[in-house]
Amino acid sequence: MFERFTAAARSAVVGAQAEAARAQSPVVAEEHLLLALLEQGALDPLEVDRAAVRAGLVEARRRGGLSKADEEALAGLGIDLAEVVARIEESHGEGALSASAPRNQVRAAGLFGRREPGSRSHRPFTAEAKQVLEKSLRIALGRKDKEIGSRHLVLALVARPGPVSEVLADHGVTYERVERDPAG
Repeated sequence: MFERFTAAARSAVVGAQAEAARAQSPVVAEEHLLLALLEQGALDPLEVDRAAVRAGLVEARRRGGLSKADEEALAGLGIDLAEVVARIEESHGEGALSASAPRNQVRAAGLFGRREPGSRSHRPFTAEAKQVLEKSLRIALGRKDKEIGSRHLVLALVARPGPVSEVLADHGVTYERVERDPAG
């Protein structure tokens, strides 16, 4: 699949690995793909405020990656997520919920999950990040595009439910808007 990626899309995947390394994350997650796309300017034609999107991701990470739907479900049970986060951070420090899953809990398989012998810096892609890459292929095929570009990656990110697509939606980046953008 990777051979179908344009140079920009490949750069985004490599950039996601660098973002994960900077964050000292043992895995490459959807948020790292978004951060790499932001860094390369893939969302600039949509006039997205990079700093605001980064701040939105930080806030989502503070909530332990729970989506707004998760927060609403918990509220339905009488659980105030903001209060839970505040109490945990009071006891364990700010950002306590943003810690990545332990390495032994991460499933690493497939094209982006193989560990190179002797490599200490390799970070496997999470199942969700792999699904974004696979979805970008399906989007490209559905549009009859021969290559997978950054736009396909952005479309795949906004198409998946969860904190990353919610942060994008909060900043006006929806599937429909990305589709309409003539620059993509």
